[in-house]
Amino acid sequence: MMTVTNARSIMKRFFSSVAQSRNCLQHLKERSLVQVKGPDASNFLQGLITNDINHLSDRVGSMFAMFLNIRGRILFDTLIYKTEVKDEYWIECDRIASTTLQKHLKMYKVKRQVDITGLDDYEVHVLYSSKFLDTSVTDFKSVIENAGKSDFPESSAGFRSFNSLLIFKDPRVPHMGFRILSKRIDVQSVLNSLVECDDSNSYRKLKFSLGIGEGIEDLLSGSSFPLECNCDYLHGVSFHKGCYIGQELTARTYHTGVIRKRLMPLHFSKVPTALPEGNIVINKSNLGKLRGIEGNVGLALLRVAEALELGSITVGNGEASIVKPFWWPVELPKEKLNVPTPV
Repeated sequence: MMTVTNARSIMKRFFSSVAQSRNCLQHLKERSLVQVKGPDASNFLQGLITNDINHLSDRVGSMFAMFLNIRGRILFDTLIYKTEVKDEYWIECDRIASTTLQKHLKMYKVKRQVDITGLDDYEVHVLYSSKFLDTSVTDFKSVIENAGKSDFPESSAGFRSFNSLLIFKDPRVPHMGFRILSKRIDVQSVLNSLVECDDSNSYRKLKFSLGIGEGIEDLLSGSSFPLECNCDYLHGVSFHKGCYIGQELTARTYHTGVIRKRLMPLHFSKVPTALPEGNIVINKSNLGKLRGIEGNVGLALLRVAEALELGSITVGNGEASIVKPFWWPVELPKEKLNVPTPV
């Protein structure tokens, strides 16, 4: 059993290897873990997820991936962790969807040699830098333009293991920091004594500032498309692997279509107090749908070209500016932004 003293020593050793300026740590109570293990675990997951599990099968690390239904809509967005144990994966998902995910996995298990169990005795924490959020509304454009570097350098270890405490680098973008998976012991109080975090620098605000959705509130289960939720930009989909559930529509959209709508961040100069129902209406047109607001930032599914052309929009009785996220590709694949030229 890991003691509080051991946990404190472990975390100090880890923090000494990464930048410590304005780090925040938060317990993600809305996230849960599911374990999939057995000789057939890799092949089993390969046929269900958007990403290529072979990138993890022979090494320890983390991967972003989605589970889709047969119509190509998102069922679950997940982070998949390959542990040091052979043929064992841990899947992080929305806590509300954990039971449903386990049923989904068991439905496709058939005769495969895999065991599927919930890791109810483990908790998920996130360690990230608040530097990206420490700015006023008036200068957010310069922050976005100069935010290409994270406080956590690329040389930071992608995985650390200390008995029942596992630390993984978030595989999406460096600014998302590290995931810390630990058993439910006194680690919570130890972590809080080492790193302080307040509501103004919450993880939800970080996600929205980056234009990243997570969980069933941001990525509506059964109706959201993976590419509209930036799954391709977040290294969460492989277009070179074999078949998986929901692949046909996803591959066809990528290779032959244009992804006109994507999740994007909203930066409010005036935070709305009265919100519209569902759609953000601009000039009587359906520009997109609001997914949430945290502090002075929000997340919305928007028509990319139209939103960037407008630059600023009204949301209810509030006002927000729109800038392309810095971590998007410089030249968007298959869909260069042809913003209409003013006449």
